[in-house]
Amino acid sequence: MYTVRKLKLGQSDQLTALAQESGRLYSETLVFFWRTARKKGIWLSPAALMRLFNSKKMHAHSADAVVQAFCSSLKSWRKRRKTDPNAHPPRRQRKYFKIVWKSSAFRIKDGKLKLSNGKGNPPLEIRWVFDLPKMVEVGWNGSEYELRAIYTVQKSETLGDGVASVDLGEIHPFAIFDGKQGTIYNGRYLRSVRRYQNKLKGVLSAKQSGFKRGSRRWKKLNRSKHKQLSKLQNQSKDILHKLSRHCISTLYQKRGVHTLVIGDVRDIRQNLNYGKKVNQKLHQWTFGQSRWQLSYKWKRLGGEVVLQEESYTSQTCPVCGARKKPNGRVYQCLCGFSSHRDVVGAINIRKKYLGYGPVVGEMAPPAGVRFNPHLCVA
Repeated sequence: MYTVRKLKLGQSDQLTALAQESGRLYSETLVFFWRTARKKGIWLSPAALMRLFNSKKMHAHSADAVVQAFCSSLKSWRKRRKTDPNAHPPRRQRKYFKIVWKSSAFRIKDGKLKLSNGKGNPPLEIRWVFDLPKMVEVGWNGSEYELRAIYTVQKSETLGDGVASVDLGEIHPFAIFDGKQGTIYNGRYLRSVRRYQNKLKGVLSAKQSGFKRGSRRWKKLNRSKHKQLSKLQNQSKDILHKLSRHCISTLYQKRGVHTLVIGDVRDIRQNLNYGKKVNQKLHQWTFGQSRWQLSYKWKRLGGEVVLQEESYTSQTCPVCGARKKPNGRVYQCLCGFSSHRDVVGAINIRKKYLGYGPVVGEMAPPAGVRFNPHLCVA
């Protein structure tokens, strides 16, 4: 398990030169590999490519990391094309590319992180007040260079022995159930930010369409659009981070959970057609980001994360097993059971994972959590 610390570096000639050299090395590797495969019928191995391509302007291990990045993309494509015939291999040349320093290429000295660029080249020096990372990466985030320091995380052994389930939703990002208590996290503020983002994008794009592409006025509007949309995107990330942090803290500190079972909704967008408005909401539903945030935060504590198939979990009564499509947000069964439909989904996800479930005919109403700017700040 690892965690990442990000640091904004701005822009500098040294970073631009390194990014250009990394891009040159990546492009040369890509062109040579495909040319050899096309003319000779030989797929070169990563070890062979690393022997062939190096750089005098970068650390040797940083140059190897560029070649390894291409090989990793190639391996990912070969695996994906077995199930997706439309998958494309890595084929674009790069003018700029990320720079990676492995643990042998940097050290901390005099309060600075010194990143080596090979013999005879000045190192990249950054003021540093943190621990020594495992690996360092510098890339472009859209407006400036950003450093990403990667740390390994030691697992905790203080978790309990319970199992909790999470039902991911578009209106309510998380609905959790630990066998006794259900909790619903309200995401209406997140939806309002996303709705405003869509409206703003439409207004600015309409203004931009009135000017010639590439003109000074068009570029000015384009910068303004990216700046405003980036701010709203950061707000959405902050909301999701705080909600997921509160969710993990509740399960870890108060309920003694060690296994987190998350409903698997990765295929929900396939063959999707519920109308223009609903399709937009579902396609903008950040369930992948929600799952990732819960997963890495839970694994960092030492817990186990499991994905569980969740078909019909929101339509099945956890007491009698009858199936009924609920109207609205409340699930009401003929047997008398009644609860919020997202909590019903979480109960049935846990029941599917365990292979059995408690009879929850008399269950306390689920607790609700609303977002506020100071919600469980780490």
